[in-house]
Amino acid sequence: MDVDLIFKIAAIGIIVSVLNQVLVRSGREEQGMIVVLAGLLCTLSLVITQISSLFDSIKTMFGL
Repeated sequence: MDVDLIFKIAAIGIIVSVLNQVLVRSGREEQGMIVVLAGLLCTLSLVITQISSLFDSIKTMFGL
């Protein structure tokens, strides 16, 4: 696992939290929730690609 992945996830979290706070304070809670869900989906897509590459390397290691 690369350190860049951790920095990407942290950056997404910071950006999403700032946007959510701005939207909630302006009275747009629904858009804030959409921003949070979009950030969650982006983070999950990053993690899922890493898990997929982990399973591929395990399959090649054991010759499955």
